[in-house]
Amino acid sequence: MFDTLASQLGALPVVIICAFAFLKGDEPERIAAGAYVLGWFASLLAQTDSDLSGVQYGIFAIDTVMLAVLVGLAWKYRRAWPVWASAFQLLSVMSHVLAIFDLRPPIWSVIMVMNMAGYGVLIAIGVGTFWAWQDRRAAGLED
Repeated sequence: MFDTLASQLGALPVVIICAFAFLKGDEPERIAAGAYVLGWFASLLAQTDSDLSGVQYGIFAIDTVMLAVLVGLAWKYRRAWPVWASAFQLLSVMSHVLAIFDLRPPIWSVIMVMNMAGYGVLIAIGVGTFWAWQDRRAAGLED
């Protein structure tokens, strides 16, 4: 889990952006950050390190649920960032689908796409939180 320096450094943006979303975001940003953190921990538990070349069905299910949450946020709230976050999450889900249908993508490229898509979702949540925070400040609702 967090036994290497790379995994600890990779956890740092997740913690920082999700804490920022919880502290300064509105309801959709908090929902997305909460779902991201829950999915992140669930993925750490569901991941099988012994078989990285095989399909990770547990992580596929977690990523699909996260996609549903983000699509639901995009549907309910009139903001741009959930659409972008959904698009990045869809990249991750479709990478799982490629592996499930055995279309022979190199497994390390699939893993890289999933990791970079995860950072794309994080960036979208961070940008959405920043916009919500600035909107509240411009309206005089926050110092």
